[in-house]
Amino acid sequence: MYRILLVEDDKNVQALIVNYFTKKEPNAFAVEVAANGQTGLEKAYENYYDLLLLDVMLPELDGFEICREMRKNSDVPIMFITARADESDVLNGYALGCDDYVVKPFPLPVLYEKANALIKRSKGLVRSKIFTAGSLSLNPNNGKVISSEAEVKLTAREYAILKILLENKGCVISREQLLDMVWGYNNDTDERVLDTHMRNLRKALGEGGKVIKTVIRRGYRIEDC
Repeated sequence: MYRILLVEDDKNVQALIVNYFTKKEPNAFAVEVAANGQTGLEKAYENYYDLLLLDVMLPELDGFEICREMRKNSDVPIMFITARADESDVLNGYALGCDDYVVKPFPLPVLYEKANALIKRSKGLVRSKIFTAGSLSLNPNNGKVISSEAEVKLTAREYAILKILLENKGCVISREQLLDMVWGYNNDTDERVLDTHMRNLRKALGEGGKVIKTVIRRGYRIEDC
């Protein structure tokens, strides 16, 4: 049985996650709860867990600080579950050493599968395949993106966009789908934000960016050149 520490001050969210995880597959997960950051950090230090689920906005000590402290001496998988969707927050989470960042509201089945996959990857039980297209490759096991034999540094959202397109190579992913999956919502204004990220992504990838095709009035598709 895998042990999860959920640090979340919203009692409704606590109940939803605990009930779903413990009933989805009985005896697969045991979920402990801490309602504030200080208690959460103390529990994380004093007990063994297979995964930490951290809200960011917490009483006494925020989730970023918990992550920062844990990374001083622990490689326990950490996933943020938070309403803070600004790119600066996402990048800060990854910079502090989190393994995943999920924006509220999220479907419980998605959170469950992400948590399950993250725990198994951390234990070496599964490894994700490396995605390739032309001279471009993305290794989800270490987060490295290679374009024309050179490693490329991407922002969190550029990486997320590229990963979604590579996972669905040959298929058209609509602009609305990308906004939903990467930002958690979409509107006409956000489509201009997506355009900016797509331009920056192609520029960062250089020659490798040519595998990303624009499908007029439909979205984007990755295909081998």
